[in-house]
Amino acid sequence: MKASVIRDLWYKNAVFYCLSVGTFMDADGDGTGDFAGLERRLDYLLGLGVTAIWLQPFQPSPKRDHGYDITDYYGVDPVYGSLGDFVAFTHAAKQRGLKVIIDLVVNHTSDQHPWFQAARSDPTSRFRDWYVWSDKRPANYDEGMVFPGVQTSTWTYDATAKAWYFHRFFDFQPDLNTANPAVQAEILKIMGFWLELGVSGFRMDAVPFVIAEKGPDVTGAPKEQFDMLRDFREFLQWRSGDAIILAEANILPKQDMDYFGEDADRMHMMFNFQVNQALFYALAASDVRPLVKALEKTWNRPPSAQWAIFLRNHDELDLGRLTEKQRQTVFEKFGPDKEMQLYDRGIRRRLAPMLDGDQRRIELAYALMFSLPGTPVLRYGDEIGMGDDLSIPERDCARTPMQWTGGDKGGFTRGAKPVSPPISGGAYGYEHVNVAAQRHERGSLLHWMQSVIRQRKEAPEIGWGDFCVIETGENAVLCLRYDWRNNSVLCLHNLDSKPIEVRFRTGVKGEEGTLLVDLLTGARTEAGKDGCHCVLIEGYGYHWYRVGGLDALLRRSAN
Repeated sequence: MKASVIRDLWYKNAVFYCLSVGTFMDADGDGTGDFAGLERRLDYLLGLGVTAIWLQPFQPSPKRDHGYDITDYYGVDPVYGSLGDFVAFTHAAKQRGLKVIIDLVVNHTSDQHPWFQAARSDPTSRFRDWYVWSDKRPANYDEGMVFPGVQTSTWTYDATAKAWYFHRFFDFQPDLNTANPAVQAEILKIMGFWLELGVSGFRMDAVPFVIAEKGPDVTGAPKEQFDMLRDFREFLQWRSGDAIILAEANILPKQDMDYFGEDADRMHMMFNFQVNQALFYALAASDVRPLVKALEKTWNRPPSAQWAIFLRNHDELDLGRLTEKQRQTVFEKFGPDKEMQLYDRGIRRRLAPMLDGDQRRIELAYALMFSLPGTPVLRYGDEIGMGDDLSIPERDCARTPMQWTGGDKGGFTRGAKPVSPPISGGAYGYEHVNVAAQRHERGSLLHWMQSVIRQRKEAPEIGWGDFCVIETGENAVLCLRYDWRNNSVLCLHNLDSKPIEVRFRTGVKGEEGTLLVDLLTGARTEAGKDGCHCVLIEGYGYHWYRVGGLDALLRRSAN
């Protein structure tokens, strides 16, 4: 690709950082994080090395679902500040070279949104057809819930409207009729508004539900309207050439190209849920074979498209794509108690407690994530190993305030009533786990994270290149090779607790005598007379190698 095209595809070699404004930093002391506080922490994020900040919903909302129940798509909830504060934040981020993407939640609104209130109050309102109605209760009213065990139906009767309305999520989140051209036009208007205020794209929530046909007569798997995605993409590129859409779409690999588009004309990026679930099985069972299969099944995507690779996010760890046996293996290892599980399919814990706070295992997990094909996404607090509070219901247990210091309330707020109780006491309390303390510890997780992010950004082969799996003969060892622009990187990870010696070839004919230079330590490994490299990997160990030694390093610098 031409250099100009590469600059436009900034997301191919980026590092995303996801945060909620309300739990990140409180500047005015009311107990809730705000944009003024977030702006104060931009230099911290810059120092961490991230490229882009992903903001979860901050628009006005009753907050019955952490802001995913929106009442005004064109505003900022007053608890977070004003539109002026938002623009000041995006401007400050741009000055530092940081990009900002925001959640685009357009599958549904809050039931308190003026659109829905008008729709339910007057059958002749122009907003009536903005939602999905039925005169009688549909036969499948108790099917297709997103939150089984908590949610009991997808249709609810509204006495004012004298009709049933559809809601894929909770009953206070009525679905928008996204097939309605007027609704689609409004979605484009929303996108255009935030682009003008400085954002570089959107993380689109629940994309398969946005484009699915909706209505009382829809049975079985609903037909998906993929042309809608092309319309979103065309509008975005017209308004802002380098803006992106990162799609939340937990789909099967056979559908990947439907979302990316055969001509790369739909979604720029998608979260790779298939790889995420296989990755946690690999960590639980010390067996990389299902992970290799997931990588190979999902690698089919246009050159300009990209996967988003993650470990934990703000929701539960969804294990629904694993086999029952694999799922039980992950449960037994990382969430054995029922209070740790959620929705009969996942685990609600943060990563550090899942790995028993063992920094070796945490570093291995993130080294592996950063070396998988795609763009890594880091969640706030994971860079210091924050924990969870299982006494807080559902997913809220892993959405506690950021821990900045060992002082009162972790330095998050000086207010008396934080929006969520900071974790205090125990191994993961802010007294022990916080940014200030780890800044002064050379061996801390924070220092390690800064280092590995820097190294990942200096290895664009991972973001841009093609990959292949190098066979080592060990089920607990994953060896991936990336090739791009005549440069190669080889990443080796041992998911077992015991040291393992592996023998392997670099995978390309004519490289039998090639030198490997460890990007993380500078150590060198030379092939034997048989052309094989022999490496002893410590338990939970990893090595990232530049293939070709000094000549390759010089060539890489020249490019």
